Amino acid sequence: MHIGRTERPSTRLRALLAGERPLLVPGAYNAVSARVVEVAGFSAVYMSGYHTSLALLGLPDVGLATATEMQMNAQYIAGAVRIPVIADADNGYGNAINVIRTVRDYIRTGVAAIHIEDQVIPKRCGHVAGRQVIPIDEAIGKFRAADRVRKANDPDFVLIARTDARGAAGGSLDDAIRRANAYLEAGADMAFVEGPTSEDEVRRIAHEVNGPVLYNQTGLSPRFTTEALRALGIAVAIFPGALSRVAVQAMYDFAEEFKRRGPVAEREFNERTKAHPLANIHQFAGFDQVRGWEEEFLPPEELRKYDSSVGHQPERR
Repeated sequence: MHIGRTERPSTRLRALLAGERPLLVPGAYNAVSARVVEVAGFSAVYMSGYHTSLALLGLPDVGLATATEMQMNAQYIAGAVRIPVIADADNGYGNAINVIRTVRDYIRTGVAAIHIEDQVIPKRCGHVAGRQVIPIDEAIGKFRAADRVRKANDPDFVLIARTDARGAAGGSLDDAIRRANAYLEAGADMAFVEGPTSEDEVRRIAHEVNGPVLYNQTGLSPRFTTEALRALGIAVAIFPGALSRVAVQAMYDFAEEFKRRGPVAEREFNERTKAHPLANIHQFAGFDQVRGWEEEFLPPEELRKYDSSVGHQPERR
């Protein structure tokens, strides 16, 4: 929770895009994971649709998360961090008319950018088989509508056009590049060609798409160093699932250890992690900030509660 932030997140993101290539953006799945990304020093954070579905519903990314659930998560994440948020908006949750509301509502969440894809409804993760795409003319209409509504509500809001035509049923890289360029012409700021499977394909995308490119370094797609991404001219590289996979695996490992060894496992974990930068979870959660606000805005006698109570003692501001 932040006080006094006035500049729009979209404006801050555009400034980053103008000066930092590639912009490396880890994925988050809720407010606390987004805060970890921010504390670690990244300039922006990505709200992964796959991991939103998994975190909120415990279900796979096959179009089961609704627009309301996705936007709720986006709002929580945007409210928890100062850095700009790039959010997954799936396929816009309908046709071009639905997209008008989708873009308007995402702008209201406080995120700085969204990507919309050209998949059919229901959609699915861009790195699993079985994807299908809508006709290109229908998709162009969606991006024209998205561009119109963002210009009316927040001209700096960054509109990213994703195409899944490379890995969709009957698709090809040629079709994906053709679609990406058409979507840029329709008003999108950046193109996102999902699912290239080789370095040569990524190079073609970087060279043949007529505008800034977002690259999703996950799943089937090859991994590049920061220097290689820069040499290719990639504008943004997202890493959607790394944090989520680390968290899931760490939670599983600890649950297994706790099952075997009982409470001693937690005690030893606490001892091992005393020196970790985030070991003080109360401080990370923001209790010290609350103490600062209390000192600033509440009567002095309210602070006496700290003198006679037990527990984490926030630092005086």
